[in-house]
Amino acid sequence: MQNNDQGRGKKVLIIHTGGTIGMKKTENGYTPVAGYLAGELKNIPDLNRYDFPAWDLFEMSPLLDSSNMSVDEWNEIGRVIYEKYEDYSGFVILHGTDTMSYTASALSFMLEGLDKPVILTGSQIPLSELRSDGRDNLITSIMIASEGVAREVCLYFSSRLLRGNRSMKMSADGLVAFDTPSYPHLAEAGITVKYNHSAILARREGGVKYHPFAKVPIGVLKVFPGIQFGLFEDIMTEKLSGIVLETFGAGNIPMGNGDLLPIIKKAFSAGAVITVCSQCPSGTVSLGAYETSSQLKSAGAVSGRDMTTEAAVAKLYHLFSLGVPKEDIKRLMEENIAGELAE
Repeated sequence: MQNNDQGRGKKVLIIHTGGTIGMKKTENGYTPVAGYLAGELKNIPDLNRYDFPAWDLFEMSPLLDSSNMSVDEWNEIGRVIYEKYEDYSGFVILHGTDTMSYTASALSFMLEGLDKPVILTGSQIPLSELRSDGRDNLITSIMIASEGVAREVCLYFSSRLLRGNRSMKMSADGLVAFDTPSYPHLAEAGITVKYNHSAILARREGGVKYHPFAKVPIGVLKVFPGIQFGLFEDIMTEKLSGIVLETFGAGNIPMGNGDLLPIIKKAFSAGAVITVCSQCPSGTVSLGAYETSSQLKSAGAVSGRDMTTEAAVAKLYHLFSLGVPKEDIKRLMEENIAGELAE
């Protein structure tokens, strides 16, 4: 573990999981290399200023491109935060952008009662490159983590502090890569960091609890015009415990030849929980607003309302891992438990 401790008051733990920000350029393209990031951090003078928060670096093994993140890695990140919780004022997780919103959503449920900042960040350009956006993302994330204002799982990227379980990746190559279309920003970083206090979760007391995820079979099905639902019947009804159904608009589906509703009823009878989310970045699912969505509700599906697909997947993992009865999972999927839904 690398550290930069000059006796300053607050200390932040940087957890390096992999991702573009710490990658090294090789013959086969950018790749995460063990130990490489520590050297790059030494080349950033601001990280060693007397007025900058103290920090330690913890490097996970193996380092991963975020496309390879899984439940195991989510559990490991959560475990490290839980075990080091009393030693640090806040935590910064360096992570690849492709699945950063999934990890942020998972941690928001996994760390119940969190009362310190956990900030996920990364970059579109590696720290080793001249124009890297990673320097500001890292420096500002550490400062926000040490200040202790946003005491929840957040995502910081390109001057925006976002609620983790509301975030979505909006651009594959733009530097403003993330947003929360259905929720205000928690802070904007300009000359100063201006917090939107009304958008930040209220302080929580009682101590943090760590709830690792089990490897529950969960799937996502995106509806499209002309979809043949029968092709997915065996998977939906026999192999999946949780299903996120990405529908049109406010929860609408193509009626077609009526294949989907019997499949949903069969899946529900087999113990699956089907959560309906919208393909639209903003807005909310309202089952029953249209005929095509009212039948989903009658078949046993529940509304994800304004929840992102990333949050819905993580929430299903969380509730099934706790061993919550199916009827309670259905109810809780429509209730806000970690800031993922509008009250």
